[in-house]
Amino acid sequence: MNAAGRQADPVEDYVTALTAALHGPARVKARMIEEIHGGLADTVTAHTRAGTADPRAAHRAIKEFGTVDEIAPGCQRELTIAQARHTARAVALTTPFLVACWYLAWTTGQDQPWALPRVAQLLAVHLAGVAGVAALLAAAALAVTGSLARRLPVPHRLPLAVAWTGTTASVAMAVATLALATACVLAANWPLLAPAGALAAVSHAVVAASARACRRCARLRTT
Repeated sequence: MNAAGRQADPVEDYVTALTAALHGPARVKARMIEEIHGGLADTVTAHTRAGTADPRAAHRAIKEFGTVDEIAPGCQRELTIAQARHTARAVALTTPFLVACWYLAWTTGQDQPWALPRVAQLLAVHLAGVAGVAALLAAAALAVTGSLARRLPVPHRLPLAVAWTGTTASVAMAVATLALATACVLAANWPLLAPAGALAAVSHAVVAASARACRRCARLRTT
């Protein structure tokens, strides 16, 4: 019965196959699928009113839209850019807070005599520089895929560049977490270092997941 139901509704089969073929931010993908589903339903209704019987009307509507293999690359291109913007936004929003925390951790430890925490804090400062560069690149990517995209085409390899920028930032955050955790154990000003380390850990998780999704999208066919 389920098989018969699926065969009786080509539009649902089409939408299911397209949903499985696309990858990207959940909300953007859901909105895209909903729009395509609605467009197909409207086209089927129009053919039915014109006298075409089901399921022939559904097949005609699908033929007009194009097969899944035909429209999936274009849809995936939009989703890949959306995922790149999501990753760039995550990098741009998290790294400034981390730089501020690392700066506070460094300045409050200037008069302390511990060697190991000082090394850890120095490492965090250098990593802050890496994260700062990543934040600037992320901001540039947001500009290119935002307002500038109306005037200039989005570079084909930009999503992959954003993905690796996010990956680099997430690695810096992970190393900074370890550095700040080490300093937190040995330093007297651990109440300040502990929140900075926790923020670095949370930021690493957020950025790493988004960068991983962006790498996956960037490898998919979008032409």
